[in-house]
Amino acid sequence: MAAKIWTKTTDVDKRVDQFTVGRDRELDMFLASYDVLGSMAHIRMLASVGLLGQDELQLLLKELKNIYHEVSAGSFSIEEGAEDIHSQVELLLTRRLGDIGKKIHSGRSRNDQVLLDLKLYTRAELMEIVDLVNQLIETLMKQSNQYKHVLLPGYTHLQVAMPSSFGLWFGAYAESLVDDLQLLLSAWKITNRNPLGSAAGYGSSFPLDRQMTTELLGFDSMNYNVVYAQMGRGKMERIVANALASVAATLSKLAYDACLYNSQNFGFIRLPEEFTTGSSIMPHKKNPDVFELTRAKCNKIQAIPQQITLITNNLPSGYFRDLQIIKELFIPTFSELKDCLQMTELMMSKVQINENILDDPKYDAMFSVETVNKLTLGGMPFRDAYKQVGLAIEAGIFIPDKEVRHTHAGSIGNLCNDEIVAYKNDLIKQFNFEKVKQSLKRLLS
Repeated sequence: MAAKIWTKTTDVDKRVDQFTVGRDRELDMFLASYDVLGSMAHIRMLASVGLLGQDELQLLLKELKNIYHEVSAGSFSIEEGAEDIHSQVELLLTRRLGDIGKKIHSGRSRNDQVLLDLKLYTRAELMEIVDLVNQLIETLMKQSNQYKHVLLPGYTHLQVAMPSSFGLWFGAYAESLVDDLQLLLSAWKITNRNPLGSAAGYGSSFPLDRQMTTELLGFDSMNYNVVYAQMGRGKMERIVANALASVAATLSKLAYDACLYNSQNFGFIRLPEEFTTGSSIMPHKKNPDVFELTRAKCNKIQAIPQQITLITNNLPSGYFRDLQIIKELFIPTFSELKDCLQMTELMMSKVQINENILDDPKYDAMFSVETVNKLTLGGMPFRDAYKQVGLAIEAGIFIPDKEVRHTHAGSIGNLCNDEIVAYKNDLIKQFNFEKVKQSLKRLLS
């Protein structure tokens, strides 16, 4: 069993060890490749300030690249007793290179290592989330344009209200996701700042070049104040979780609509049979389980920011082991949301639209406002037109004019889909993912 890197003369009680390590070995596997990248940047900086020789640097870089490829190939693991990813990497370097491996930790703490690992991991996950959100927006825009002339009832208070359209319905969720991108962009910018060099939260007496590691790792800037860098643990996760929760809220509402509209009582949409599940006793059932699970998973994701808040909101400045528990909430959130985004995009691309919804006379009354507006445009005072149409409905003699004349921006006849796409594309450019990708590519070359 590997000895802990902080061990001196006393062995920790095994029960204490198990309790304090918790799920770190399991969850740190998600951080493994990023820990190696951070170490590669750190030792390049150490060599530049004279804390490593060039020959030592080259040996360490070569071995770190080997470890990076082992992680990528799935042959890497954290040994029993190594405690965490940081300890395991240092253990392997020392085992393979001898005393040179012991020099890698100069000028840093596991505190700023895990801060860095979490930021690099979160950056990579946000790239994937943004890409999936973009794909879903494109699918929704395509469906909005394809079915823009197909009307469906709009509801207020779950009562039939006014004409809507599938163009509006699909487009509404697309624009909601674009606004969610705004939050993801803010989360990205807060994430994309370098904490390395803050050590245990109070800096180091070594002459560290923090700007160098910032550039090597493709960050926009560093977290300048070393105490604040440590205070960012938990804050970054909460901010990112809030952005993820906003996406989840949009998906949850869309899933609810889809379940409602797919039911026989509505019959607005239909899912292909291969996208539904059945009942063990009712042979007619075709259940929209994907949307129901999406709704539940996304509602669960919306609770994560509050859970992180409850872990962190009574902590003063400085590091505390409480922060370790955040990983258990934070890391799994990305895969759950990615699954929901992928399934929602698939379902929205294959959903079948009922183009004859308004043939049912129970929807006739939703054209009442169209008639009121037509009378008003003809010179009748609005309130008189309202009363006249209302009395006709009560008397059962209202005859709907089903021609919809909405032309203003964002309405049935003027969806502004091109503007929504332009808004989305402008936001995506601001992430500047290419800078990050190129920096990491250079670091590994």
